[in-house]
Amino acid sequence: MPVLFKVYAVDVEVKDDENVTCLYAKWMMNLSITYESAINEYKSVAFMFPESVRYDGSTCGNETYGPILAMEFGNGHLWSIQFTKTEATYQGSISFTYNTNDTELFPDAIRKGPVTTSASFPEQPVQLYTIFRCHNMEPVESDNVTHDLWNVTLQAFLEDGSLSNQWTVCENDIVVTAVTPAPTTRPVTENPTTSTVPTTPLPPLPTLLPVEVPATGNYSLMNGSTACLLANLGLQLNISQQVPLIINFNPKTTVASGSCGSTTSVLTLKDGSCTVDFLFAVKDTSSDRFSLKEVNITVVQPKNGTLSAANRSLDYWETTLGNSYMCRKEETLVVTSGYRMNVFDLKIQPFDVQDNEYATAQECLLDDDTVLIPIVVGAALAGLIVIIVIAYVIGRRKSYAGYQTL
Repeated sequence: MPVLFKVYAVDVEVKDDENVTCLYAKWMMNLSITYESAINEYKSVAFMFPESVRYDGSTCGNETYGPILAMEFGNGHLWSIQFTKTEATYQGSISFTYNTNDTELFPDAIRKGPVTTSASFPEQPVQLYTIFRCHNMEPVESDNVTHDLWNVTLQAFLEDGSLSNQWTVCENDIVVTAVTPAPTTRPVTENPTTSTVPTTPLPPLPTLLPVEVPATGNYSLMNGSTACLLANLGLQLNISQQVPLIINFNPKTTVASGSCGSTTSVLTLKDGSCTVDFLFAVKDTSSDRFSLKEVNITVVQPKNGTLSAANRSLDYWETTLGNSYMCRKEETLVVTSGYRMNVFDLKIQPFDVQDNEYATAQECLLDDDTVLIPIVVGAALAGLIVIIVIAYVIGRRKSYAGYQTL
């Protein structure tokens, strides 16, 4: 079961001895690693950088090598990117060393010790003295590691320590307006004052129509002979990344696992190569409410590689401890940009299960039709008031039309 961390964005400036910035980096990144387990199965772990990251080894470089951003975290994991330049461009080279001796991330890895992979980022060289920008997801693959980066703002080799006012935009952010398919091109440089490429936030993802509604499955976690977590739901993944995917979990082939605790409980649903981890957490030590706090999605595909996403700052399905949560209607949960979950016929209780049965259910607002009544009545009254005002204004105009000014 993957270890779940809270999400923290990379937002770093590397400065030289004179306090002049030589490297600016800001992005969100999800790391996914596929490893071989002791039972000759390939498993995946996906995570983002935790809060406690050490930047030892980060430097502005010298005449021999360029700026380096180095981040060390966990039990011997080191992620770094080193930049080189030509007369016209610059580019980074990622080096990621992960340690499979870390039993939290790799509890059953057959290969022990550090493993190093490398990849280029950005994929294409960036024009020198411009900021590289990429709002959309930019997957970078190296061996069995996938780096998913988005909301990227990056510049190395700054002039006089100041960020440029020109941008180099990744291909994923370029909006093609031609009717015929456009050829693949390298990133283009734009000036933000005259650019035709929008700088507005990422537009909503297109809605993909599912072939069918997933069947509802009943799942439970046991503590001895007693259930400690109960779940009833139909689960559908809606992924809009490399290739748009709609994946329905089949209850007949889905295996449930996880753990129960007094403040956190984890439910893992695995159907073939698709795995979803749900982490439920009590709000705080003095609170009597819990919610769905974290979700981790992993889809292993032979052709397209591993698709993964994680979010550790969610707040869905909030309910009072001792109760269950229920929602008969479809709910859409946004995990990250490009990864959504459609949940059907939900009923879940991750804490305080008694006698292997659900406690009193707190229903979602979508199920509570009584909430709609005052809304409908209020809308009707507002509409009636508008009609009366319009009729009054028209009547006044007609009455004025019957007089002439002397």
